Amino acid sequence: MMPAALVLAGSRGTPDPVGLAEGVSHKALVEAGGSPLLERVVTALRDAGVTRIAVSADDANVIALAARLGAEVLPPAAGPSASVAHAFSVMGTPLLVTTSDHALIEAGWIADFVSGMPAGADVALLMARRETVEAALPESRRTWLRFSDGDWSGCNLFLLASPRASAAIKTWQMVEANRKRPWRIAMKLGPLTLLAYLARRLTLAGAVRRLGRSIGVHAEIVAANDGLAAVDVDKLSDLADVRRLLGQRQGITCSASGSGSS
Repeated sequence: MMPAALVLAGSRGTPDPVGLAEGVSHKALVEAGGSPLLERVVTALRDAGVTRIAVSADDANVIALAARLGAEVLPPAAGPSASVAHAFSVMGTPLLVTTSDHALIEAGWIADFVSGMPAGADVALLMARRETVEAALPESRRTWLRFSDGDWSGCNLFLLASPRASAAIKTWQMVEANRKRPWRIAMKLGPLTLLAYLARRLTLAGAVRRLGRSIGVHAEIVAANDGLAAVDVDKLSDLADVRRLLGQRQGITCSASGSGSS
């Protein structure tokens, strides 16, 4: 049975440039491939077998769309981690967490992530290797987390598997603030960990496990099979990539459907 899911679609206090450019009140309402981004995410979750879906939102138009999609609506808090903490208290575990701008998300990625989570883990993160991302989208420009086993990018998909994951949520705010400065995260784990990171002797999985142990949880990563899992819509160039890729997907689907007709 698939866990429940939370889709983060709160506002950050200032107008989002992608939403502004597209003439909508929130990025989640921007259309790509014929559907609003939020609808694409909710549909993928349902196709993966998720039956309980909540959307954390405060924009009236996003709330209305979430209701039309049959999702629960939860009020957001001050930032993503606080919004997750609120949903965690309402929905319990296990709980998948993703974002409304995860425009390319596929049901298969979600199913593979859940089934690929190591046994006994309290928290898991979907991560993509640089070579996997660049193979799928060679022109992608991202901020890479550099470890001894290569460069990695986050995929905006998390699984809070047990009640102990509450400790991870409390640490999330620090990670949010330093996600582009991983040495600061390493510093929180002590000088030996920081030195290991700077010397590129620390693997990503090892760093995540150390961080988990420091707060009393078993934390693991799952490597994405498709590099497109790391693509979200942070800026207009991302939206252009997403629309192009979705157009290619739809073209392939239409071609495959047409080839069987007579």
